[in-house]
Amino acid sequence: MHDIYRELILDHAQYRRNWGLLDPNDFDHEEHNPLCGDHLHLTMRVDDEGIIREVGWDGSGCAISQASASMLGERLVGMPLAEARKINKQDILDEIGIPLTINRVKCALLSLKVLIVGSLGQGEWERIEDEEDD
Repeated sequence: MHDIYRELILDHAQYRRNWGLLDPNDFDHEEHNPLCGDHLHLTMRVDDEGIIREVGWDGSGCAISQASASMLGERLVGMPLAEARKINKQDILDEIGIPLTINRVKCALLSLKVLIVGSLGQGEWERIEDEEDD
């Protein structure tokens, strides 16, 4: 079963979905993982009803961080921004589908961090991180 997820991760890392920044956009935020140097920049277009219509991103880093961003981007298109803000760390880890070391968990969660910090602020991300350590 893990082989299927590994193949999915490699596919998303190699053939990144929604690659490229959107300009103009309604959402524009970037973050990096200081532990490994992964970097992610996320842009989105959100319509008047609050629905995410387009996602664009770029970045660099390991296969896990790049695949996670690609998977999240696919998930976000068509979703209300209010619902996107409710995506949690376990949702992301479930999509990755394989056990990860603590350092790789940070890589997988970078895309979620960009979404949360960019839309709700650093304090909300710190709350989520504190839950992670419980």
